[in-house]
Order: sequence, then C-alpha cells, then structure tokens
Amino acid sequence: MVYGYARVSSTDQNDERQLIALQEMQVEVKHIFVDKQSGKDFQRPAYQRMLKKLKPGDLLVVQSIDRLGRDYTEILEQWRMLTREKKIDISILDMPLLDTRRNEQDLIGTFVADLVLQILSFVAQKERESIRIRQAQGIAAAKKRGIHMGRPCIPQPENFEKLIATWRAGKISMDEAIAQSGMSRSTLYRRFKRIHQKYEDNRTPNNT
Repeated sequence: MVYGYARVSSTDQNDERQLIALQEMQVEVKHIFVDKQSGKDFQRPAYQRMLKKLKPGDLLVVQSIDRLGRDYTEILEQWRMLTREKKIDISILDMPLLDTRRNEQDLIGTFVADLVLQILSFVAQKERESIRIRQAQGIAAAKKRGIHMGRPCIPQPENFEKLIATWRAGKISMDEAIAQSGMSRSTLYRRFKRIHQKYEDNRTPNNT
C-alpha cells in the first residue's frame, strides 16, 4: 500500500501543492494524511492515525523532509522507527537520495538514505549552534553599547512601598493594588519580594 503525508504549519496555509505532488505519484486521496500544525514534534493527529495504518512493505511518500518534521533529531528517530520497526519504505520526492526502496542496480536505498539524514542532522545542529553563538554575540555587543535587551522595565510608582504596606494591612485588595501600581500581578509580586527581602536584610543584625 502507498500512503502520502502532507503538512502545513497553520490552518490558513495552502496544502494544494503537496497534495498535487502526492497524487502525481499515484497516491490515492483516501490514503493521504494531512496535518495543519507545527512540525516541532510528531504528536500530530493525522500523522498518528497514519502510523496505525502502516504495515510492513508499505511505502510512505512525502514531498519534502521539512513536511515530515522540523527537528532533525526527532526525524532520525521516526525514520528509524518507520524503516526498522514498521519495516516500511520512505520516499522524499524533492530529495531522491532519501528513498529507502532498494535498487538492485546500485546502492541507493536504506543505507544511503540513513547516511544523508545523518548529514542533514549534523548540518542542522551546527546551524542551531551558530545561531545561538550569533545571538549571544549580538546581545553582548548591544549591552556594551548600553542597549537594554528584552521587554522594557515597568517603572515603579514613587508610593509603591506605601501601596504594598496598605495592601498587606488589608486596606485594599490585590486587584486594587495592581490597578494603582499599573503592573501585572507577577511583576507586582516580584517587586514585593524585593522590598520584603530588603526589609529582612535591614532587620538582620550585623555580626561583624
């Protein structure tokens, strides 16, 4: 049996190009599974339904490797599970080397496909590491120039400590304190902890 798998990242994206490519490879519409969500992992409803259908000797056709998934580590795990545990073949249309069907005339098959995947995984990992290094270098350079990174700091009202004292005394509610401070609940709690710690530190006797 020949099955097809297609994926787009959101419901408003068009999967027509993938469906046409699969049908041109003689994959019947009823055997095409489509997910409309991120490829960050394989917990997708259509993909999981397809796994239950696959039997040894079946062929899975996908237009491109990034339609199967985005994380090459997980792709490798799925690839091994499909080809070695499920014992099916996989064909990636836009990358002929990723085709596990054995050809008696040459070496193209499971070995070559596994090797190509390993190389792709290595390149993807190196690219992720390069991106992290570039980001860290960019942040360090920005800090040297005095540029604040992240969300802007919410200014603290001049009467904040008095506001906190009023809230702790039960004279106003938490919602009223939030409204008067102009902060979110989490920010208010965080600032309160700083004030409380400062108060405790001042109360601690100096032993030196």
